[in-house]
Amino acid sequence: MANKRHLAMLKKGVKVWNTWRRNHPGLKPQLDQIDLGKLDLGGADLSHANLKSTDLTQVRLQEADLDLAHLEKADLSEVDLTRVKLNWASVDGANLKRAKLIDADLYGAVLNEANLESANLTGANLQKASLENANLIEAILSGASLKYAVLKGALLAGADLTGADLSEANLTRSYLGAANFTGANLYKCDFMSASMLETNFSSANLSESRIYGIASWGVKLHGANQSNLIISIGNETTITVDNLEVAQFIYLLLNNEKIRGVIDTIARKVVLILGRFTPERKVVLDAIREELRKRDYLPVLFDFDKPATRDITETMRTLAHLSRFIIADLSDPKSIPLELQAVVPDLAVPVQPLILSGQDEFSMFVDLRKKYHWVLATHQYADIADLLASLGNKVIAPAEAKAKELEKR
Repeated sequence: MANKRHLAMLKKGVKVWNTWRRNHPGLKPQLDQIDLGKLDLGGADLSHANLKSTDLTQVRLQEADLDLAHLEKADLSEVDLTRVKLNWASVDGANLKRAKLIDADLYGAVLNEANLESANLTGANLQKASLENANLIEAILSGASLKYAVLKGALLAGADLTGADLSEANLTRSYLGAANFTGANLYKCDFMSASMLETNFSSANLSESRIYGIASWGVKLHGANQSNLIISIGNETTITVDNLEVAQFIYLLLNNEKIRGVIDTIARKVVLILGRFTPERKVVLDAIREELRKRDYLPVLFDFDKPATRDITETMRTLAHLSRFIIADLSDPKSIPLELQAVVPDLAVPVQPLILSGQDEFSMFVDLRKKYHWVLATHQYADIADLLASLGNKVIAPAEAKAKELEKR
């Protein structure tokens, strides 16, 4: 419990208290497990003080010196700690919810499991601070320095870290959902097993960070420096990539035989089917799909009745990249001429065109076939029965032959 003499001296005011502290340099004030009421302790020398489990919710503490103080489980919720000094202080488990720590100096402070939800730490110095399992949900840390800080398991959901310096910080197992790291310095951070959901890393420096085991979804990376991201664990040969979004895929590709098998299957089995989704044409496309399934292919149908937008074109190009060959039904064409024009010149993927007997190819398709040898001769069919009967010899066989030819180049 608190020392009554120490408490009495504190209540005489900051000037008397600081003089007393100077006259007793080795003293460690015992002010634990009490309610300090509405004392004005702005600028007070509380270094080395024992304030464990003390209620400080109504105390004025701006610019106070709390270096090496013990504040474990103290209640500092909503307290104004602007420009306070907390160097190497022990603040484990303390309640700092909505506390104001603007420009506070917390160098080396221990804040493990502290509640800093919605706290304002703008411009604060948290270099080498320990914040393991701390609650920093929606905390404001813009412009703060967290260089070498330990944030293992910390909750940073919705936190604002714009322009913060987290170089070489440890963020393993941390939760960064919707956190804003715009313009932050995250050089050589350790993000091992961190969770990133809709996290904003726009214009941030992520270079040489370790991202082994991360879970990332919807991450914003516009203008971010992603060079030399480390996807291997410490005792493995160092492997680096330059794109956080593909890092997980690359690691799985290197270390999981099943994934490699899936990729190989995709490369050899996916067939992209293009055509119109009008009722009469959809029947034909569905019939082709079913027949391809019977032959152990993985058919992917693409609907060209939807408006041709950049997103749809890019999706179609991605699917074409993954395909063994493309079957394009040119009957009753609508947007398919433009889509083929966008894909064929850049992707050497066999295109096997089909057309209903009695119809003509669109004019520019002839030019595509002349310029690009992977566009095959158009197969004409009378009806669905005729198409399915000839699908093996007249459609699949020529496309497979061209695919094998292209593999050798």
